[in-house]
Amino acid sequence: MAMDTTPLMETPIEPQSANVLRTQPVVGADVLVVIPVLNEAAHIEACVRSLMTGDQRLREAGFVVADGGSKDRTREIVEGLRAEFPNLRVMDNPKKLQSAALNLAARDAGAGRRILVRCDAHAVYPANYVMSVADSLGARGVASVVVPMDAAGKTCFQKANAWIVDTPLGSGGSAHRGGRKSMFVDHGHHAGFDLQAFLQVGGYDETFSHNEDAEFDTRLRKADGKIFLDADIRLVYLPRATIGSLARQYFNYGKGRARTLMKHGERPKLRQLIPPATLVACVTGLVIAPLIPAGLILPGGYLMALALASITVAVKHKSLCGLMAGAASATMHMSWSVGFFRQMLKGQKL
Repeated sequence: MAMDTTPLMETPIEPQSANVLRTQPVVGADVLVVIPVLNEAAHIEACVRSLMTGDQRLREAGFVVADGGSKDRTREIVEGLRAEFPNLRVMDNPKKLQSAALNLAARDAGAGRRILVRCDAHAVYPANYVMSVADSLGARGVASVVVPMDAAGKTCFQKANAWIVDTPLGSGGSAHRGGRKSMFVDHGHHAGFDLQAFLQVGGYDETFSHNEDAEFDTRLRKADGKIFLDADIRLVYLPRATIGSLARQYFNYGKGRARTLMKHGERPKLRQLIPPATLVACVTGLVIAPLIPAGLILPGGYLMALALASITVAVKHKSLCGLMAGAASATMHMSWSVGFFRQMLKGQKL
């Protein structure tokens, strides 16, 4: 399928859209919360209740569960919650993707609202999360507020994954992966937007199933929109619990990043080049090893680095589960790199 190359934005964000939040206190009626779902019966009630907990202003905020066609009891559960939370509603999301859900809700349910908050049905949020994000936007007058994510695990592999992903060896030092410093950033975990700015740059590109957030942030920056990482608002998330699921996740991440770079004609950052370069070095070393045994230094050195990381994590957390950290890290690096190369070879095609 050919990709639509029509620009999603052509003009910078209007200056007043970035200033209005700075000069006016945020009230509940300013806020629209969107929760994309698809077969989330096991999680949606806990998610909604956590988001509704705390600030009294939440009673006036709009909450939309955008359903991509759930076949389980998701809609029934949400409809049941409406008796308790009359400001909650369900909206159909025919395109199923999270990006489409946010775009649809922003256009069709955003009238009279100034702030858009994006939430994930799989998460249980800290009290006052919604209004903390809204107040952060209001206090700074920025186009977007992003938040750090702190990984945690339950199973042995998941714990190892969590312990390594928020380190430079795991995520490459991304500021929103366990970061502790509030600052302006190029990209982060999406939490809240100035609704006018979100719509003005065209919302998410719905041809992206992965990396839609980073692609959006690229357009937002080009439109002079500011992105602020608020390290005082934090989320705990559970990373993938198996090597297979982790590999699929990072393969898709790599594909999405390649599409974003190609779409905007940008060069990858140094930390994004390291995993593909490592993959090339390891493969090259193995190929030439029969003729040049010294080639094994390349993959051997990588394996030694992973082994050292595993031992370090195990000692730090006083758990043998940490010995799986190297396997988790290698899965992220190699899967991301394969996905990246595959998409670069395909071009911008889906």
